[in-house]
Amino acid sequence: MSKNDLTTTHIAKETTLRPAINAWTIYLKDQGNSPHTVKAFSADMRLAASYLPPDSRLGDITTRDLNQFLDWLQKGRGVPCSPKSLARRITSLKAFFRWLHKHGILLIDPAEQVLQRSAISPLPTVLTPDEVQTVLEIAQKYRQAEKPDTRYLTLVSLLLHSGIKKNECLALRLNHIDMDTPQGPILFIRYTNPQYRYKERKIALLQEWIEVYQEYTNQYQIHDQVFPWSQRRLEYLLEDLSKKAGFDKHLSFDMCRWTCALTDWQSGMEHEKIRQKLGISKFQWREIRLKLDRLANQSVPVN
Repeated sequence: MSKNDLTTTHIAKETTLRPAINAWTIYLKDQGNSPHTVKAFSADMRLAASYLPPDSRLGDITTRDLNQFLDWLQKGRGVPCSPKSLARRITSLKAFFRWLHKHGILLIDPAEQVLQRSAISPLPTVLTPDEVQTVLEIAQKYRQAEKPDTRYLTLVSLLLHSGIKKNECLALRLNHIDMDTPQGPILFIRYTNPQYRYKERKIALLQEWIEVYQEYTNQYQIHDQVFPWSQRRLEYLLEDLSKKAGFDKHLSFDMCRWTCALTDWQSGMEHEKIRQKLGISKFQWREIRLKLDRLANQSVPVN
C-alpha cells in the first residue's frame, strides 16, 4: 500500500469534513506541491468546513451546498473575495472532492457540476525576438567598450536563457555552475530551506554564455557569489539596457523569465520540461500555461 493510499484508509463517506481535510493536506504534501499551494488549498477547505454544519458528513454534501458556500463568500461573509481568490477556492473544492471520488470514498463528486470561474491576472510583458536581439547586442557593446563591462551580457543572457527568478539569481554561487559534465555546462538552482527543495533543478547552459561568464569572473575577481551586487544594482543594469534600446517597457527579472518561458514554448519544448525548468508546481503551471498560450497566440513566432 502506497503512502497516498494510507491517507484515505480511515476516511469514509460518513467521515466529517475536518478529518478528511487533514488527510488531504498530507496527500498534497506527499505529491510534492509547494508549501504555499498546500497552505492555500487547505485554508480554502477549512473555510468551507466553517460554513457548512459541523456534523456534515462527506457523503451528505451536495452541489447545492457548495454553490451556497460560494455565494456566501461573495455576498454574505462580509469580507471581500476577489475574482482570483474565488477562482482558487473553486479549484480547491474541485481538487478535494475529485480526490475523494478518485479513491472511491464518494460515488458522486458534488463539486463536478460547480462552475469554474477563471480569473487569470493580466498577461505579463515580454520581449519580442527582435527586442531580445537588440538587448543582447547592446550588452555586447558594453562588453567590448573602451572600459569593458561584462556584467550586462553575463546577467541578461543568463536570465533570458535560464528563466531563473530574481532571488535565485542573487543566491547563485560559483559552485552552482558545473562546466565539466558530459552533457555540457549545467546551472544548479539550490535552496537552503528544505521546504523549497521541490524548486531545486538543473538547467543546461549555452557554451557561448560560459565564455562570457569566464571573462566576467576574471574581470571582477568573482570568488563566491556570482553576482556580488545588491538587488537594486542588478535591476539598474537591466534598466540601462532598456534605456539604451529606447524601449517603453522596462526590462526586469520577471520580464526576462517570461520571455524565456515563451521562447521555449514557441520553440516546441515539451510543456512539462518548461514547468520543471521554471521550478513551479503543477498547480501553478495551470495558470502559467494558459498565459503562455495566450502570449504565443498574440506574438510573432520565434524563428
